Amino acid sequence: MAQSSHTFDYDLIVIGSGAGGSAAATIAARAGKRVAIIESDTFGGDSPNWSDVPTKALLHVARLYDEARHGDRFGLRTSTLGYNYPSIRAWKELAVQRTGAAGNRKFYESHGISAFNATAHFLTPNEISVNRRHLSAKNFLIATGSSWATPNIQGLTDLPFFTPRTILEAIRPPKSLFIIGGGSHGVEIAQLMATFGTKVYIAEQAARILPKQDSEVGELLEKVLTEQKGVSVLTHSRVLSVSKEGLSKKILISRGGVEKYIKADEILVAAGRTPNLDLGLENASVSYTPKGIEVNDYLQTSVKHIFAAGDVLGLDSHTHTAILQSRIAAHNMFEKVKVVPNYTATPSLIFTTPEIAHVGLSEDDCKKRDLPIKKAIAPLNIIARSNTSDYRDGFVKLITDKKGVVLGGTIVAPSASEMIHEIGLAVKHNLTAAQLADTPHAFLSWSEAIRVAASKLI
Repeated sequence: MAQSSHTFDYDLIVIGSGAGGSAAATIAARAGKRVAIIESDTFGGDSPNWSDVPTKALLHVARLYDEARHGDRFGLRTSTLGYNYPSIRAWKELAVQRTGAAGNRKFYESHGISAFNATAHFLTPNEISVNRRHLSAKNFLIATGSSWATPNIQGLTDLPFFTPRTILEAIRPPKSLFIIGGGSHGVEIAQLMATFGTKVYIAEQAARILPKQDSEVGELLEKVLTEQKGVSVLTHSRVLSVSKEGLSKKILISRGGVEKYIKADEILVAAGRTPNLDLGLENASVSYTPKGIEVNDYLQTSVKHIFAAGDVLGLDSHTHTAILQSRIAAHNMFEKVKVVPNYTATPSLIFTTPEIAHVGLSEDDCKKRDLPIKKAIAPLNIIARSNTSDYRDGFVKLITDKKGVVLGGTIVAPSASEMIHEIGLAVKHNLTAAQLADTPHAFLSWSEAIRVAASKLI
């Protein structure tokens, strides 16, 4: 028998206040619904507190420092340049504070949302326990996100180690750092720490760092990290064990069948994330696997009034994807006509120097789907801007189908995160390479490389 909504404490309880939860909570509250939000950690979740915002704030400083340090080629005297890491950390804290989404419990309360700083646990499909209280709701949104996984490496749990979250609180950059995992977070931190003088080793099991990107990306970034930053990039490498040796750590790796020891002061683990699933999902009959909660196209779990969004789904998601899912979930809970999130043209960004941006299908994606494609690469050094900025490492790569319709693109360039949206627009609206090439591109912009790549496909 259907219960009327007023037999419940709330119309919606959102579990998790990060990108996957916050949009739905505010949308529902503005629509006059009774909403509660529950956060077991710091309000605002991962992105503003410990990942996107603080990391990019530090990477911005690193880029400035690096550019200034190499300014003698432009006639700048920079030999006495130095840095104060506590002041750099203070800048990071200011950036986090300014963004306003970190620790933002008051924001929810000002919207009439009940905010609880506690762990939620399902008791039944309509009821959870929070701080020994029982709360019920007509709808739920699970947006508990994910946490850094601890890989199964002998000796690892016996030693202190950093994650991309905890290294942001380091008092100073370590003298040497061994990074396990060569994905986007691993390479961002490798470059950040190496810029401030850390000797960095980065170990990746795959044949190249950034294995989820097109091969040209990992190859170029490896060259940048090794030649400009002195990073030791260890591909095809498996970490077998770690142990303490005096004040430092001893890491045993296997590379191409050969075992060798590497010594480093600190270890950072960036080898993937696991969804936060410990909230009594069985009691609510919600289906999930260790990889994440299973949802349909409308973001409903196996129980139709319980939705899920963001990293807890176990997909490789971005903050902007989690926000999109959160909005869609809120719509589908309260509106008759359900909508499906459209992920086409969702860009992914890595804030190294040069930046890396990708949208649409990659070459590997097309191979897996047996799609016949055409591709073109325009190296940055063929456009005038690379001369005036004295910058040559990077390229624009475009992929089209046989008719010339743009399927995807990758940019490695100083402003890749800003440039990618032009290719995103082309992917979303089925534009052709000819249409991109025909569009006037301003002289001396990095975006001229997009026009050059497009013109090669006509």
